[in-house]
Amino acid sequence: MNSDSNTSSNSSSNTTNSSEAINQVSTVNNQKEQDSFVKLAMKNMVKKGSTSLFHFSLTVFGVIGALLGLAIIFH
Repeated sequence: MNSDSNTSSNSSSNTTNSSEAINQVSTVNNQKEQDSFVKLAMKNMVKKGSTSLFHFSLTVFGVIGALLGLAIIFH
């Protein structure tokens, strides 16, 4: 009888271990998808470097201009 209870507890722990392994595999797959997106974005930044820098500088000057404009208006 004791060996039967040990066998049933071992089988349930094996099921738990296999489900944990599946969760770890799915987590690794999600990380690979995120990494590939980041790698693609970085590749595009390198390929179109001057355009990206130009748009970034326009954004910075636009935000600073908007803040200065609001400061002048509400002074």
